[in-house]
Amino acid sequence: MNVLILGSGGREHAFTLKLSESKKINKLFVAPGNAGTNKIAINVDVNPTDFDGIKNLVLNEDIKMVVVGPEAPLVEGVHDFFLSDEQLKNIPVIGPKKDGALLEGSKDFSKQFMQKHNIPTAKYQSFTKDNLQEGYAFLETLKPPFVLKADGLAAGKGVLILNSLEEAKKELKEMVSNQKFGEASSTVVIEEFLKGIELSVFVLTDGIDYKILPSAKDYKRIGEGDKGLNTGGMGAISPVPFADDAFLKKVEDLIVKPTVDGLRKDGIDYRGFIFIGLMNDNGNPSVVEYNVRMGDPETEVVLPRIESDLLDLFEGVANQNLGEKSFSITSKTATTVMLVSGGYPEAYEKNKEINGLENINESIVFHAGTSLKEDKVLTNGGRVMAITSFGENIQEALDKSYASIKKIHFDKMNFRKDIGFDLL
Repeated sequence: MNVLILGSGGREHAFTLKLSESKKINKLFVAPGNAGTNKIAINVDVNPTDFDGIKNLVLNEDIKMVVVGPEAPLVEGVHDFFLSDEQLKNIPVIGPKKDGALLEGSKDFSKQFMQKHNIPTAKYQSFTKDNLQEGYAFLETLKPPFVLKADGLAAGKGVLILNSLEEAKKELKEMVSNQKFGEASSTVVIEEFLKGIELSVFVLTDGIDYKILPSAKDYKRIGEGDKGLNTGGMGAISPVPFADDAFLKKVEDLIVKPTVDGLRKDGIDYRGFIFIGLMNDNGNPSVVEYNVRMGDPETEVVLPRIESDLLDLFEGVANQNLGEKSFSITSKTATTVMLVSGGYPEAYEKNKEINGLENINESIVFHAGTSLKEDKVLTNGGRVMAITSFGENIQEALDKSYASIKKIHFDKMNFRKDIGFDLL
């Protein structure tokens, strides 16, 4: 069958590579894709939120399944668009409809959902410019650090963690009154700070059954030792050593099952991925946030560890017989290190030529922000590529990733040299 993947990052390159292994696939399309997907699939210059453009592509190329990478098309309702169109309604979309996508599209909705279904999370309240004084009062009841989250999508940048009450009040006003994050922060969720170590667990569900994918831990800060500005992610490791069977059993019983059951009880037919950002506080998990798609760069360590046919699992999601599908994961450790443009996550330059990729044989190179011009691979984003390697343990896998990085060069290339530092 012909399959379309929506998106252009490292996550989508990882989907493309994994799906390309399936014997059931005839042609694989990526819209818009990048220089990496171009080697193993057909890139098509269509924006993932251009639903009419996607419709034309699907009909013209006889596409029988659509896999959605990023959150924006899901929150904007690409799945609903397919279901409401006579020509598209029987083509499965892997990713939730608009009602399910609210788990990521609205922090307030997701917190209410967790409260309703007794899923452990931080205590919280939501505020707008109309009850700003109440927001100040709520902040005064909390101990620092203070956590402020824009309710809507803010490209991963809408969360502030602040140590001073005065600063928290100032930023709250900036967010709700002066639209610091645009429309996304017209409502702000203030919550208590959760202590512990963060990790992520990924779930694939057909709305009835589910498969728990490998755990992963990513590194968000630009600087070594987790210092500096937040980024989209500078590297990741899977599995997470402290997420042992006993801890993951707690995650399944206290969080995964109530989440999948809660969606069904609320009449939300959810088919796709649920990314559960967790805090592990002395062996007790609680939810930091939900995302309604795979994370990036976590996908670049999670998908390579899955040994099953990914398309077969996706067919299980579409046909609601996921529980019958076989599912296995390698015991090996996967690590990935992100190469980023100089200046990122602030201003950076594009169109720098990338050299040395042909010399990489110990690692998988997942392209993120890249483009092709006259057979040259150029940088085309802040996060440029993820270098993923396998090993018997974290150190062995990391050694391979860093050895591969030495062979790659582009002007002002930057990366963290301490991924996994807290786990070794």
